[in-house]
Amino acid sequence: MAAAAVAAMRCGSGSGSDGGGGGYDKGGMDSGKYVRYTPEQVEALERVYAECPKPTSTRRQQLLRECPILSNIEPRQIKVWFQNRRCRDKQRKESSRLQAVNRKLSAMNKLLMEENERLQKQVSQLVHENAYMKQQLQNPSLANDTSCESNVTTPNPLRDASNPAGLLAIAEETLTEFLSKATGTAVDWVPMPGMKPGPDSFGIVAVSHGCRGVAARACGLVNLEPTKIVEILKDRPSWFRDCRSLEVFTMLPAGNGGTIELVYMQMYAPTTLVPARDFWTLRYTTTMEDGSLVVCERSLSGSGGGPSTASAQQFVRAEMLPSGYLVRPCDGGGSIVHIVDHLDLEAWSVPEVLRPLYESSRVVAQKMTTAALRHIRQIAQETSGEVVYALGRQPAVLRTFSQRLSRGFNDAISGFNDDGWSVMAGDGIEDVIIACNSKKIRSNNTAPNAFIAPGGVICAKASMLLQSVPPAVLVRFLREHRSEWADYNFDAYSASALKSSSCSLPGLRPMRFSGSQIIMPLAHTVENEEILEVVRLEGQALDEGLLSRDIHLLQFCTGLDEKSMGSCFQLVFAPIDELFPDDAPLISSGFRVIPLDMKTDGAPAGRTLDLASSLEAGSTTLQASGGADDCNLRSVLTIAFQFPYEMHLQDSVATMARQYVRSIVSAVQRVSMAISPSRSGLNAEHKIISGFPEAATLARWICQSYRFHLGVELFRQADEAGESLLRMLWDHEDAILCCSFKEKPVFTFANEMGINMLETSFVALQDLSLDKIFDEAGRKALYSEIPKLMEQGFVYLPGGVCLSGMGRHVSFENAVAWKVVGEDNNVHCLAFCFVNWSFV
Repeated sequence: MAAAAVAAMRCGSGSGSDGGGGGYDKGGMDSGKYVRYTPEQVEALERVYAECPKPTSTRRQQLLRECPILSNIEPRQIKVWFQNRRCRDKQRKESSRLQAVNRKLSAMNKLLMEENERLQKQVSQLVHENAYMKQQLQNPSLANDTSCESNVTTPNPLRDASNPAGLLAIAEETLTEFLSKATGTAVDWVPMPGMKPGPDSFGIVAVSHGCRGVAARACGLVNLEPTKIVEILKDRPSWFRDCRSLEVFTMLPAGNGGTIELVYMQMYAPTTLVPARDFWTLRYTTTMEDGSLVVCERSLSGSGGGPSTASAQQFVRAEMLPSGYLVRPCDGGGSIVHIVDHLDLEAWSVPEVLRPLYESSRVVAQKMTTAALRHIRQIAQETSGEVVYALGRQPAVLRTFSQRLSRGFNDAISGFNDDGWSVMAGDGIEDVIIACNSKKIRSNNTAPNAFIAPGGVICAKASMLLQSVPPAVLVRFLREHRSEWADYNFDAYSASALKSSSCSLPGLRPMRFSGSQIIMPLAHTVENEEILEVVRLEGQALDEGLLSRDIHLLQFCTGLDEKSMGSCFQLVFAPIDELFPDDAPLISSGFRVIPLDMKTDGAPAGRTLDLASSLEAGSTTLQASGGADDCNLRSVLTIAFQFPYEMHLQDSVATMARQYVRSIVSAVQRVSMAISPSRSGLNAEHKIISGFPEAATLARWICQSYRFHLGVELFRQADEAGESLLRMLWDHEDAILCCSFKEKPVFTFANEMGINMLETSFVALQDLSLDKIFDEAGRKALYSEIPKLMEQGFVYLPGGVCLSGMGRHVSFENAVAWKVVGEDNNVHCLAFCFVNWSFV
């Protein structure tokens, strides 16, 4: 047996039966021979492979010493065995991947064939109707001929819903109408812009054209069993973020093991400017003859019906036309899912400018239809182990966190009475709504929604219309440049509610923060539509108070990706404890931007945060950045911030919250002005910096101070002024930077070359301080020249190396620094000119 273990055999003589794979000895053995391993040897090698697929030579030598059964195998043969084993493992994975792709292609091909068949039927129907119309036009006498048949069906009158037989009749009618929408021609479907079918596609998505209400349809392949998919989709609050509640009031058995349910559903209001919606529906679940599962649903009436709640005045009754889910088992595993959502959202009840939110089929497709398909695909990937999350947390836990953040934010915006919210009296200016909720009080339980404040919660909220502001760019700016709009003392105040100590107003326990934030990702959805992360705001207490040094926020963002097709762009966050327990109390605040003008071509707003691009002359820049479309883009921004309060400080906290939200609104308006492509121009960008002079004024100060201190002109055309001088400063061949004249100088201005050298954007300049762009040697050289700079007003710096905002090394031939003096003869800032710079 031992001799057989190392018997040399000719290449090709039964290589598939060695169990572990032979290896070729490229050294001392004949390359035409290989080794056949015994099952015991293969088992020993497999154990090592499981721990370390690529062992070092030392580890292989150790393996030979520790395993006597491998003693007759040469080290090079062991090395080749591992090489072959890794190769086979890779081939297996590739084969598995290709099989999965093939299954998906087969399923997608089946869907496309069905879609083609549907379109052919639709063409035939249109041809028939066209011929009929021609016949009517040629012979008017036939117009009143009732004997002519038409393929257009007339909906049956609503059946009696007061008895089981009537409900069953309604259910069967709903099933027929739903199937005619899911796989038939009952609705004129047009492809959703930006959604293209393919092996790696999200699915096939279509929206309605010219029908009553708004409708959307999606179908795709999901690697889950039909019963599991139906279970998930029926639990609408778990995936539909706008669903506040869903309650089943009555359940009746139907034929084929099906069930009929009477369902009452409430939806949140997307903004403070519109009322919420509710539905009273019949939901029918049944199994088809081919084994497919169907869940179809429709409103029992357009208005009225359903339970009578105390908060009914805060809802507008909307209607659900036949909608639902068709889930068919797929050959080889998984399911083909068809989703149809068809709603009449009563757009008449909202201001005219906001009616696109309720009259756009694309909004329904993005918020409901594709959200459902994405959710079940996400769960399928998590179940298969394809998605691994940080910190060892389970996917369901992370989903719960994002859902709780979203629900808390929606609760704050809608402010339902039965949740405990009541509107407080204002100060005469109705720009900010202040609501109070005394139900969120200190509690001994650890319920996920319990908040440990000894009084309640104050919410300050406001909505505003934005013109020509790309939503994705605005939300990315708010996320990446928090110091531009946030007061960290208010964040510290909210975070203090998580401690055992009582809350206090911000001024009673001051904090100093660096202004920087560290973003730590936790999880994201399959298409990166939603990101969950922890944000750490670095700070230090000025006294020995009980507050922690840093503030931690749990945050989720939607719509950050430039390719995002979402109808809602959000940044929502809540303070959390450093330990981040799974039952941490969350009280959400944040921003929501909803586009009102959906682009017909489906192209997302692809602008970046580089505001300098809007300084280019002519219309070329606007076209390149998508400005031609963005100039007419309207959206509604909703801001909601929540603060805990102690009972005796309710009025003080309300006043603080109102002022804080007003300051945020002002900051957002400045940011919006800067990133709006329709307001391109130098002055617009510079207004974002509080207290900064007009750009033309700054340009004049820079040039005058340069001439005064150095005795020469910065530009050849010294007699230029105003916008012309500013244009020359912007287009100057060297990098010109300005930084504040403070203890810790931060950059406040840069020309085009300066922005390119720092690899940043105009708005992000203030995130860079002067000491950050120099290495140790550069800082020493600069600090040694500071006294001379202060004394004579300028100083020459030798050539060297500095760092860009992205950490890249930048070399420069020489530099000059000078004091910029304003009209009042006070030093306004320091200016630097870096000559002949280049990336190393």
